[in-house]
Amino acid sequence: MSQTSFSSLDLNPSLLQNLETLGYNEMTPIQAQSLPFMLKGKDVIAQGKTGSGKTAAFGLPILHHINPKSDKIQALVLSPTRELGQQIAKQFFKFTKYNTDKIFTEAVYGGEHISKQLSRLTRTTHILVATPGRLVDLLERKVVDLSGVRTVVLDEADEMLHMGFKKDLESILNQCPEKRS
Repeated sequence: MSQTSFSSLDLNPSLLQNLETLGYNEMTPIQAQSLPFMLKGKDVIAQGKTGSGKTAAFGLPILHHINPKSDKIQALVLSPTRELGQQIAKQFFKFTKYNTDKIFTEAVYGGEHISKQLSRLTRTTHILVATPGRLVDLLERKVVDLSGVRTVVLDEADEMLHMGFKKDLESILNQCPEKRS
């Protein structure tokens, strides 16, 4: 077993099985460098090109630490665009497809009628993937509770700041717990 093999990580066995089923055997450099730290609950700032495996790098530790018995949102992934948010949510689904304990991910973003998203948010959601503008709207409507969030990912943080989301990001982060539980 090599150091860059996913099986060398202390990951939930069902996640390892899902990775194997998906054909994920060896970690990419960004995964090998960041996963061991994130699995221990450490904060990480990482930068990588498109296709470098960033979503698995932050997604696998999130999924590993989710408590499926809780109905609270435990992880928040912020994305600058609807397309990236949809892609992230789809990847989370793939990583958990064969889990015995179901982990539910929901994506919310502008460009889709909000009533559909409001309806989906009435179901259990463990991981929320969101664009900042839509999430601020949902928070103002008091339909999303971020008090159980233990992990926050700012995917393409530089792009979100470049797009003018600084105020929205501050507003969102102020509604997340100051300390992880």
